[in-house]
Amino acid sequence: MPSVKANNITIEYEEYGDRHNPAMVMIMGLGSQLVIWPEEFIRGLTERGFRVICFDNRDVGLSTKVEGAKKPNIARIFLLTKLGIKPRVPYTLEDMALDTVGLMEALGIESAHIVGISMGGMIAQILGAKHKQRVKSLTLMATSSGNPRMPAPRRDVLQKFMRVPQSMDKEEWFKYNLELFIAIGSPGLDREKLAADVRKSIERSLYPEGTTRQLAAILQNGSRVKLLRQIELPALVISGAEDPLLPYQCGRDIAAHVPGARFELIEGMGHDIPEPHIPRLVELIAGHAAAAEA
Repeated sequence: MPSVKANNITIEYEEYGDRHNPAMVMIMGLGSQLVIWPEEFIRGLTERGFRVICFDNRDVGLSTKVEGAKKPNIARIFLLTKLGIKPRVPYTLEDMALDTVGLMEALGIESAHIVGISMGGMIAQILGAKHKQRVKSLTLMATSSGNPRMPAPRRDVLQKFMRVPQSMDKEEWFKYNLELFIAIGSPGLDREKLAADVRKSIERSLYPEGTTRQLAAILQNGSRVKLLRQIELPALVISGAEDPLLPYQCGRDIAAHVPGARFELIEGMGHDIPEPHIPRLVELIAGHAAAAEA
């Protein structure tokens, strides 16, 4: 896979489709690599006439690891943000938004349709508000504004997130990630395919320290409700009715604060991109981007 130097780091990326087509930049979620985007999903978007660019966020996959930084104390960061204090973290979501801008600059892309899922959707919100000249349209999937009034993750899911392996044993991490993705994923997901995807990610790169730092950036960012009101772009918000991590009310809340945003609730979808729903997701996202392009 190719890489570029951008925002003082190296970003690993992959692109699909005709380079002359409108660009669509995909921003992945917490601790997840570019290979997590389903092939059928990417293929559907390219067939609808888009140049799709996926990349590894900093601290994950094959992009730059922020090594040497002190491990964030997540409990302390959570407490400080609850008290309205901005804690110091190794990097912020704003830094990660600038990574996306830097990648686009390196690839000669002046503006693009931005699609973000989970943490990627949070980064996309910052792009839409603070770097709007770079954004043609926004699609925010399975994400939230950080609004503290929204429902919390389901208790059992939160407990799984907290019980991470303490070793770097690949088999232990494979089992943990598989159980976690089953817990947050859509009902009836293909577990055999999921296991293959989890294995592929772990063999490509296992770096849990990066996930901790990304989580610190999410918590430090706090609520983006006021920021959402600054977004003056075509915005589509998609949530799964069965999402136990960021319940659909979080998506509905985003749409309520972004002027003119459209909200789509997908029945039977959790915190993932389930194969049975890919055709509809492609139709929604490609249709939204095409309308903005026109």
